[in-house]
Amino acid sequence: MKRFHLFEFEDLQWFPKNLRNYGTDFLQFVANHQMDLYKGIIPILEKGLTKVDNQTVVDLASGGGGPWLKIAENLRENGTDFKVVLTDYFPNIDAFKKMQEKGNGQFSYRSERVSALDVPKDLKGFRTQFLSFHHFTPEDAQQILQNAVDQGSPIGIFEAQERNLLTLIQFAFSPINVLLSTPFIRPFKLGRLLFTYLIPIVPLFVLWDGLVSVLRTYSVEEMEAMTDRLNNSESFKWEIGKTKNGPVTNLYLLGYPIEKS
Repeated sequence: MKRFHLFEFEDLQWFPKNLRNYGTDFLQFVANHQMDLYKGIIPILEKGLTKVDNQTVVDLASGGGGPWLKIAENLRENGTDFKVVLTDYFPNIDAFKKMQEKGNGQFSYRSERVSALDVPKDLKGFRTQFLSFHHFTPEDAQQILQNAVDQGSPIGIFEAQERNLLTLIQFAFSPINVLLSTPFIRPFKLGRLLFTYLIPIVPLFVLWDGLVSVLRTYSVEEMEAMTDRLNNSESFKWEIGKTKNGPVTNLYLLGYPIEKS
């Protein structure tokens, strides 16, 4: 299936912050309370963490915190020690604070905007992106990888979908899930109920953004081509592929500096 880089409401500067946050809150709820979307990539995450001395993850384009509560649970079960710094260009501060409260001291966040294309040099650690790489144009996506290479930072890209007809069909049912899930999403917000049930903007924008996300998702071959075009790409080891965890397919890219002998 051909890739189409259509717009997502979540990316638009003018899109109301509260509506964007309701959408990212929903995605965070699904990833942590309904499905263990990223269980299959835990070994890849653990490998990335071994490539940094401070055992810190710098999560880029975090949205509402994404799947990190569930991932943290899986990592702790394996005895993995780590910290996570949540960042975003449109930071959902309420969601970040909630993650911090629930995270057993493992989560912190940046309240200011952080661009994945030019990460501040003081943010040191294993960079990750979950279900967000597809938001970027091919040029910007390549710049994200180039910035990691230029700063010598290991990076992991993870998607919980593939660009195919089956995934499009699955995402077509997302408004039903929004309607069923909303009463259980915390913290409770009256606006969330208003814009889900009385004025159903949230289900409709989640539907549009979900379908567009599938059409934007990069394939293994496209990510391989990006790494081939990077300056000084040979200084990094690149592992790109997919894993299967029940009905969920994870696409992943792991890159880390090659140790000099």
